[in-house]
Amino acid sequence: MTATLASIPASPSTLLQLYQNANRLPIGKWLFSQALCLKAPYFSSIAPRVVELRPGLAVWKVKKRRAVQNHIGTVHALAMGNLAELCAGTAIDASLPKHLRWIPKGMNIEYLKKATTDLVGSCEINDIDQLQAGEKILEVKITNLQGEMVVRALITMWLTEKK
Repeated sequence: MTATLASIPASPSTLLQLYQNANRLPIGKWLFSQALCLKAPYFSSIAPRVVELRPGLAVWKVKKRRAVQNHIGTVHALAMGNLAELCAGTAIDASLPKHLRWIPKGMNIEYLKKATTDLVGSCEINDIDQLQAGEKILEVKITNLQGEMVVRALITMWLTEKK
């Protein structure tokens, strides 16, 4: 399900505005990804690249490279957890009304299959017009290049009113 015009926040978040502005440029998605990693440096450890960001959806990709591999040559579990948190965080940030803020509160992650290829993480929020203060559980799916789910994460976000 996709966000309808009525369910899009009245004014986009700063993150979403930055993405929309950068996305107009030929290397805009790369620039946006770099800027996000400057703001939240830990994400740079996985060198993520944004695929799509809009209210109700965040999609990111991570290349399988030596820096994210474990001792058996697959993508490390914590690298996938990092990707899951990035997907959930950017999805909720792009979807929240201006009067709310968020912080991750917990994560339940299932490793379903060895991650032997580049990965795509996605988080879809179908009820963005109903977001309110309190807990919100977001599902993140991480798939391999064959479209098989390798990770499923449930990330609990704590939504509060801005002061």
